[in-house]
Amino acid sequence: RAKAKKRPHVFKEPKSRCFPLVAECPPLGMESHRIESDQLLASSMSHHRYSQARARLNIQASDDEEEMHGGAWCPNPEDNIHWFEMDARRATEFTGIITQGRDSRNEIDFVTSYYVQFSNDSREWKTIHDGYSDWLFFGNSDKDTPVLNQLAEPILARYIRVIPQSWNGSCCMRLEVLGCPLPDPTSAYQRLQNEVTPVQYLDFRHHNYSDMVTMMKSVSEECPNITSMYSLGRSSNGLDILAMVISGNPTEHEIGEPEFRYTAGLHGNEATGREMVLLLLQYLCKEYNDGNPRVRRLVEGIRIHLVPSLNPDGQEKALTVGSELSGWTTGHWTEDGHDIFQNFPDLNSVLWDAEDKGMVPKLTPNHHVKIPRTIGPTSSGLGFAIILWMESHPFVLGANFQGGERFVAYPYDNHRLTKTAGARGYAEPEDEPRATADASFFRWLAISYASTHLSMTYTSHGSCHGNDITGGIGIVNRAKWQPVTGSMNDFSYLHTNCLELSVFLGCDKFPHQSELVIEWEKNREAMLTFMEQVQRGIRGVVKDNEGNPIANATVSVEGVNHDVSTAVTGDYWRLLNPGEYRVTVRAEGFAPLTKLCVVGYEAGAITCSFNLAKSNWDRIKQVGTATPTIRVSISYFRAIEALYKCYLFIHRSWPCTATSPYTTKTLPLTTTPVPTTTEAEPTTAWYDSWFIGEGQTSAPESFTDSILDYKYEYKIDDY
Repeated sequence: RAKAKKRPHVFKEPKSRCFPLVAECPPLGMESHRIESDQLLASSMSHHRYSQARARLNIQASDDEEEMHGGAWCPNPEDNIHWFEMDARRATEFTGIITQGRDSRNEIDFVTSYYVQFSNDSREWKTIHDGYSDWLFFGNSDKDTPVLNQLAEPILARYIRVIPQSWNGSCCMRLEVLGCPLPDPTSAYQRLQNEVTPVQYLDFRHHNYSDMVTMMKSVSEECPNITSMYSLGRSSNGLDILAMVISGNPTEHEIGEPEFRYTAGLHGNEATGREMVLLLLQYLCKEYNDGNPRVRRLVEGIRIHLVPSLNPDGQEKALTVGSELSGWTTGHWTEDGHDIFQNFPDLNSVLWDAEDKGMVPKLTPNHHVKIPRTIGPTSSGLGFAIILWMESHPFVLGANFQGGERFVAYPYDNHRLTKTAGARGYAEPEDEPRATADASFFRWLAISYASTHLSMTYTSHGSCHGNDITGGIGIVNRAKWQPVTGSMNDFSYLHTNCLELSVFLGCDKFPHQSELVIEWEKNREAMLTFMEQVQRGIRGVVKDNEGNPIANATVSVEGVNHDVSTAVTGDYWRLLNPGEYRVTVRAEGFAPLTKLCVVGYEAGAITCSFNLAKSNWDRIKQVGTATPTIRVSISYFRAIEALYKCYLFIHRSWPCTATSPYTTKTLPLTTTPVPTTTEAEPTTAWYDSWFIGEGQTSAPESFTDSILDYKYEYKIDDY
């Protein structure tokens, strides 16, 4: 007699005795791409855009429907049974599954329940059950929020299958699998883990705001002579945006020492950058005290500013949810809803409009572009605080750490719209993005980081969300990838002297804590190498002949249509590739000076200083400011000049033609003969009252003392 089939048992919570063991196992690497695409298999796909390779947690869909990059794995709806399979490639203790719906702007698709099966040979499968019936796991209730289901007990197997049972809309899902792989010496990833020995003095864990402040203070106490903490301002929730300076003289700018910055945590859920900056400041402090020559050279030659979290409110929000469940957007924005990276004034349009009109550089400077009164940062306080910080320090080079991709993006970040599109109110970009004047050096900076990162140039399997867009070298122009308006990088380049790039550290924005050791090893050498690039090019001090520094002098390099300005102390830095350059320095009140500066391939910037001589225009300006200005047209002075020539030469019977500046009437011709006289009676001509004649010691009667004592200044209107 056949036994009636029982209803499936709904799985809700893990057994308490197994929870501590389960919680220790990290994600196997669906999101981070440590699990490769050939380890994934599925029953079918509805379209090539929705293959099993698109089942990774937090994967993003392409906006272009013609591209083969959908936002989830979606099986063929005509099939009766759907399943998704992952091969761990070695025995693994599986402990949990995280599921997510389809990334789509128009569709709301997600799986609401599913079964889980395991196998050691991919042929015979066992469904998780309690000895009496199969466990049915609850899935998602929306398409974006990740949902974690932990197993009651770890399951030792090699293969795992997820079998959807019910769904909203279409059957589509993204997922991550938690587990602890057993030791396998043939695994490349495990060999890397074995080769990496965690440095005992480094704190490899995720820090909330309180822990971050405590750790920064402990570093400051350990290295008081080379560190100094300060605040850029406060977040919407009143949290200080802390920065730490590491330098031989951390409290003030030293002449000839460039200033460098690393910023992270612009988006609160991108935790890798925050932890890399915190690890870096620990590393620099400890290695400096231990006498590491490379670190000592960096600390004593550069004023390094490290800001681990520009968005502490978002950081706290993401940490509350946790690394595996923070999703793609949790904590991404500030408390008042702004994306810090894209919250700067759009100076690109200001410069490009001036370039199109031929106003650069004579009427509009090609650097330090002023913020028009009509535009400004949209955030209330945080955006202004960051801008003031950028303006108050003579930064030369910087990078901001982000996540969700794995490459370095360099400016311009914005894409110029065509004039026709702008006039009609729709977005139609130009055929090619406009390049910066320092495009070749920006590429060098990007390559210097990507090439020394341990995995950034490993692009044979594509990027995090689609095909490789870097050409295999790990760098990309942001405007060609995903153009944004008002970016931090573009604003820094156009408004200050600082060249800044964005470093995207990995596909997983918020990796598991156990992966921080590997991330540190991947980025340590790249971070140090990038800092060393601030010492390339030329540097110097601009002074007057008396040895006084000249602030805000303009330093121009022939062939590079982007200038820099001197700091308050008169020093400057100009990042350049090796070569010969004609450098011209200009300052108000001084005569310009040009020198030939040669940049070699050896380490260190070349010194190229200038001593400027004062210009006569300085005295002219002083006289001009002390007297009122009378605006007259150029035609007036031409008429006066003609009259004056007549006055000088009239007694010599020279021909003279002059027109009064106030006379526009033309006299008609007359037939009346002019009477002939033998000698003209001496008279005073009408123009004699305008000028002091030869031999005169005083002005004519028509002049008054007040008129003679009046100092006139004219300004010619060029029509």
